[in-house]
Amino acid sequence: MSVPDYMQCAEDHQTVLVVVQPVGIVPEDQFFKIYKRIASVSQVSIRDSQRLLYIRYRHHYLPENNEWGDFQTHRKVVGLISITTCGPAKEWPQTADRFHSQKEVYSSTLYDSRLLVFGLQGEIAEQQRTDVAFYPSFEDCSDVEKRVEDFVESIFIVLESKRLDRATDKSGDKIPLLCVPFEKKDFVGLDTDSRHYKKRCQGRMRKHVGDLCLQAGMLQDALVHYHMAVELLRGVNDFLWLGAALEGLCSASVIFHYPGGTAGKTGGRKPSISQPADAGKRHRPGAQEVLIDPGALTANGISADTSTEIGRAKNCLSPEDIIEKYKEAISYYGKVLTTELQNSLIKNSTNVMVGLQYKNAGVIELEACVKAVRVLAIQKRAREASEFLQNAVYINLGQLSEEEKIQRYSILSELYELIGFHRKSAFFKRVAAMQCVAPTIPEPGWRACYKLLLETLPGYSLSLDPKDFSKGTHRGWAAVQMRLLHELVYASRRMGNPGLSVRHLSFLLQTMLDFLSDQEKKEVTQSLENYTSKCPGGMEVITLPDGLKLPPVPFTKLPIVRSVKLLNLPVSLRPHKVKGLLGQNMSTASPFIYSPIIMHNRGEERCKKIDFQWVQGDVCEVQLMVYNPMPYELRVENMGLLTSGVEFESLPAALSLPAESGLYPVTLVGVPRTAGNITVNGYHTSVFGVTSDCLLEGLPGVKTSGCLVEVIPSLPRLQLSTSLPRSAHTPQPMSKEELSSTVSVQLFNGETQALTITLENIGSEEIETLELTSKIVSTKEKVFGEFLSWELKEALSHLPLKPGQAVTLTVSIKVKLDFSGQENLLQDLNDDGISVTGLPISSPLRQVLKPRPETKPVNSESGKAEYSHVKTLEAVLNFKYSGGAGKVEGYYRELSLGVHVDVEPSVFFTRVSTLPATSTRQCHLLLDIFNPTEHELTVNAKNNQDLVLHASECQRMAIQVDKFDFESLPQPDQETARFTNPKQLEEERQHAQGCQINSKLGICWSIPSLRRRGEASVEGVLNQLVLEHLQLAPLQWDVLVNGKPCDCDVIADCKVGDAVSLEVRLTNLSKNPVGPLALTVVPYQDYQNGVQNYDLEDAVTFIGSNTFYIDTVKPKESCVCVGALLFLYTGDFYLNIKFQDDSAGRELPLAWFTLPSVHVRAQDAPLQAGA
Repeated sequence: MSVPDYMQCAEDHQTVLVVVQPVGIVPEDQFFKIYKRIASVSQVSIRDSQRLLYIRYRHHYLPENNEWGDFQTHRKVVGLISITTCGPAKEWPQTADRFHSQKEVYSSTLYDSRLLVFGLQGEIAEQQRTDVAFYPSFEDCSDVEKRVEDFVESIFIVLESKRLDRATDKSGDKIPLLCVPFEKKDFVGLDTDSRHYKKRCQGRMRKHVGDLCLQAGMLQDALVHYHMAVELLRGVNDFLWLGAALEGLCSASVIFHYPGGTAGKTGGRKPSISQPADAGKRHRPGAQEVLIDPGALTANGISADTSTEIGRAKNCLSPEDIIEKYKEAISYYGKVLTTELQNSLIKNSTNVMVGLQYKNAGVIELEACVKAVRVLAIQKRAREASEFLQNAVYINLGQLSEEEKIQRYSILSELYELIGFHRKSAFFKRVAAMQCVAPTIPEPGWRACYKLLLETLPGYSLSLDPKDFSKGTHRGWAAVQMRLLHELVYASRRMGNPGLSVRHLSFLLQTMLDFLSDQEKKEVTQSLENYTSKCPGGMEVITLPDGLKLPPVPFTKLPIVRSVKLLNLPVSLRPHKVKGLLGQNMSTASPFIYSPIIMHNRGEERCKKIDFQWVQGDVCEVQLMVYNPMPYELRVENMGLLTSGVEFESLPAALSLPAESGLYPVTLVGVPRTAGNITVNGYHTSVFGVTSDCLLEGLPGVKTSGCLVEVIPSLPRLQLSTSLPRSAHTPQPMSKEELSSTVSVQLFNGETQALTITLENIGSEEIETLELTSKIVSTKEKVFGEFLSWELKEALSHLPLKPGQAVTLTVSIKVKLDFSGQENLLQDLNDDGISVTGLPISSPLRQVLKPRPETKPVNSESGKAEYSHVKTLEAVLNFKYSGGAGKVEGYYRELSLGVHVDVEPSVFFTRVSTLPATSTRQCHLLLDIFNPTEHELTVNAKNNQDLVLHASECQRMAIQVDKFDFESLPQPDQETARFTNPKQLEEERQHAQGCQINSKLGICWSIPSLRRRGEASVEGVLNQLVLEHLQLAPLQWDVLVNGKPCDCDVIADCKVGDAVSLEVRLTNLSKNPVGPLALTVVPYQDYQNGVQNYDLEDAVTFIGSNTFYIDTVKPKESCVCVGALLFLYTGDFYLNIKFQDDSAGRELPLAWFTLPSVHVRAQDAPLQAGA
C-alpha cells in the first residue's frame, strides 16, 4: 500500500469497497454519468433484517492496496461493476473476455461482479443473466440503481457467510495467521505450535472478525471482538495488529457517537490540482476516493433490543477514550516503523525493499492520524488535533513523487483548515504550490501552482478585492502578504498571462503601498510599467478558468485624493432664475415658512445636491486636492471625471506631481451635453499603464460638499469689449470673479466721456433679450445728475443676435461731483480783493465794488492739497441677457462691467451769494470761482463773457438770472409723501431746485491746453438763503405806466400836464387766497447824493386817490387796480408803492410784497425817436 488515502475517515471501516471501472472504450462523460448513479446507492437496507450495508465506491484502486484487505477489511475490493459499450454482436465475445480479465485482477478478494453493457441489441441482449445487464443506450437505463441494489444484497450475503464462518471457526490450533504483505516472508520457519504464535493467530482473527461484524452492521459484536483482539495482541506484542485493533475499536465507537460521520464537508472530492475540475470525475490520481455523503449514514444496523444497546454502550469508548486509543494505536504503528526498518536493514541488502516496507507502515500511521484529526474536529479540540497533524507531518514515507508530495501538503492544508488553523493551512497550501514548480519537475505546473496560491489567500487574511482593504486597519502580516502577491505575479507571468500579472501587481501596489520601502516602490512600479507595456491594465473583471473572478483594482492611492469639490461656473456664466418663476419647480407646497417634516425628508438630498447649476454645453469644473505618496515624480495621464445622469463629455487632463507633493489642487473639466441632474461618481486615471476608475463611494476619507448638481438647458454667451483701456481696479465690495472686466478713465469734475461697448455672441444660442442696468458702488461722494447714461433702442433693434454677431452700444460717463469749496481756505480773498465779471459796466452794483488791480494767487499749500485731491467714482454696468432653451425654462445670464473713474477737480465755487437786480423778477448770483488745476482754465455761463482763471487763481463771477418758480416743480403725491422720510423729501426737493437753477445757468469750463471741457454745477453749492433769494415770489406784481410795464431800469416818458395812467396788477401763484390789501403810491425825487425829496405836492398830483384797495385774490387768479397821475413839472420822478401797516397782507413774508420801482421822466417837448 504505497499511496495513502488521505480522505479516509473512521466510518469508512464499516463500508464495503466496490470498484467501478470501464471496459474497453467508454466515453468519459458517459462513464461518469453512470458512475454517479451507481454511487448514489451508498447504503442498502437488507431485506429481512434491520441492518444497513454501507458501500464505498472507487473508479481507481491500486491492486497492491487490495493485498491489505486481511489487515483491514474495508481496504478489500469485494465488488466490481464494469461499464462497457458494445455495438455489433460480434464484439460481444471480446468484451466478455475483457470483463473476465478485469475480474482476475481482484479475484482473490472479489465477492461478486456485474457488467453493464450499453448499445448491444439482439439475441444476446435478450438473454437473462444475473451478472450482465444490457441497455440500449446510456439514456435508456432506468433500472441501474435497482440492479446495483440487488448487486449489493448479493455482496451482503457473501459477507454475512464469511462473518459466520470466521466467528464460528472451531478449528482451534488450526486458525490461520493473517499477515500483511511484507510479513509473509518474515514468518517463514517460525514455530507454529508455540503458544505465542497461537495467541497471535487468535488475536489477529478476532480483529478480522471484528472488521467483518462492523461491515455487516453488527456494531455490538464488533466492539466485543475488538476488545478481545486488543487483549490477545497486547500479550504477544503484536504492535501492528494491536494498533489496527485499537483503531477498529475507535472507529466502532466513533460510529456510535457520531452517526452523522466525521468527514464533514471535506468528505466530498475536490478537483485535482493536476487535472481540470469536473463534477463527475473529481479525484486525485493515485488516491482512493469517497463519493458517499457521510451525512447519509444515519443507521447502523443495530438491533432494537434495549439490552443490546446497553451492552454496546458498555463496550463503546467515550469520546475522550477514543482519542487516547488513537494515540496508542499511532504509537504502536510508530514502533512497527522503527522495528521493521531495523529488521529490513539487517535481512535485506537492497534499499528498495527497505523503503517499500517502511513506506507501507507509514501509510497506515498517516491515515490513522488523519482519522483522529477528523474526530477531534467534530469534538472541537483543535489544539490536540494539531498535535496529530504535526505528527503526520514528520511521518516519513520515503521517496515520494512530486505529485504525492503535492497531495500530502494539500491534504494537510485542508485538515488544518478543518480545525480552524487558517494560517497553518495556508502555509501548507503554499508549500504544495511551490512543490508544483519544483526544479525536479520536467514540466512545472504553473497553473496548479497559481491555483493553490489563490487558495492560500484567506489564510493570510488576504483578499483580491481592494474594497476589503479600505475599511479599518490592515489585517494580517504585510510582509508575508507581499511575498505571496509577488509569487502570484511570477506564477501568472510563467503561465503566459500578463493580464493577471498586471492585476496582481496593481493590487500589491494599491493595498501594500504603506508597507513598501522607497526602493520597493520603485522596483514594483518599474515592473508594472514593463508588464503594462505589453498588456495595459484596465477595469474589466478577470474571470479565471475555474470561475473565480478578480475584481478591478483602481489606483485610489496614486494619487491620493483628499477632497472633491464641484465648482460653480464663473460669475459671468452663472445662470439666474427669473424671480417670477422661482416657485414653479417647487415640489412641496406648504403654507408654513418652516416645516420640520419637510426638512427631515429632504435631509439626504440637501446633503448631496449642490445649490448652484451647471449649463448644458458649458465647460464645468471639479477641483480635487491630491497628494503624491511616492518618493519620486508621479505622472498621471488621462485623468477625467466619471459621471452619471446626463450625457457628459469629459476632457481628460495630464499632470505631473512632485515627490511627496503634499496637497496639490487639480481641476478636472468636462461639458454636459444634455440637461438634467448629473452626479459626479468619481474620476478615472491612467498611472503606470493601468487605467483606473476611482469611485467616491469607495473613498471614505474623501471630503466632499456634494456630488449632485442640476444641469439646465443651454444659454447664450456674451463677450464684452470696450473702447477704454482695461483696469486692474476692482470696484469694492465686488470681487474680480464677479466682473468680466473693468475699464478705467481719468476725468475732470464735470467732464463727459463716451464709452463704446461691443457685445459679441460667442455661444451657440441666439441672444433674444438684453437689458442694461447700472449701479454706483463704494463711493462717499455725492453724484449730481446721471453718472452713466445710454440709449438701448438701437442695440435692441439687432435682436435676436445670432452666434458670431456683435452689436455696439455707447454709454456716456458724466461725472458731476460737489463743486463747493471751503471758504476758510481762501483767507486772503475778500470782497475788496476779488474782481467781478459778468455785470454791465453801467451797473450800479459794479460801481459799489472796488476794482482789483491784479489777481492774487492762493499761497496756502494746505489749500492746494485739499483742492487737488483726486476722488474716485466706481460703478458697475450689468447686462442681463437670455435666449435658447434656457430662456424657455426661465433662466438668464448676467455680464458685469466695472467702471473706475478717477475724478480730478476742475473748478470750485468757494462762495455763493445774491444781490437784487433792478427787476423784481431777477437777481444777481455771485460765484467765487477757484481754479485748483495746474492749467489755465476758462469759465463761462449763458449770456456772460468768459472768465479766465490761471492756476490756483480765484475770481468772482456775477450772473444775472431770472428768478425761478419752484412751485411749478412736480410734487410727490400724498401716498409717497406719507411713506417717505421727511429728510429725504427735503433733499429731493432741493435737488430738483438745484437742477432747475443749474440748467438755466449753463456754467461750463474748458482747459484749452488739454482740450478738455465740461460743465460746472451749483447744485451742491446753494444754501437755503440763496435759494430763497432766487425763488420767484408767489405774488407777482406788475406795474404799468401808460400801458407799458416798468421794470429793469425802464424809464417811462410822459408829457407835463398829461394824465399818466398807473395800473397795478396782482397775480396770486400761491396755494392760498390773498387779501384784502391796501397799496399807497408815494412819489419822490432822488438827487443821487443820498437826498430824497418826498415833498412833491406841487409837482405831482393824483387824479383820484393815491391808495389802491385789492379784495381777496384766489389762487391762480389776478386782480388789477387802475389810477392816474399828473406831473406838473419836468424832471425824473420815482413812485414808491407801499403797503399800509394795518394791511392783513403783513402776515405773509415781506418778499412776497416787493413791487418793482417806477421811474417816470416828465418832459415838455415831445420825445425824439431813439432818445
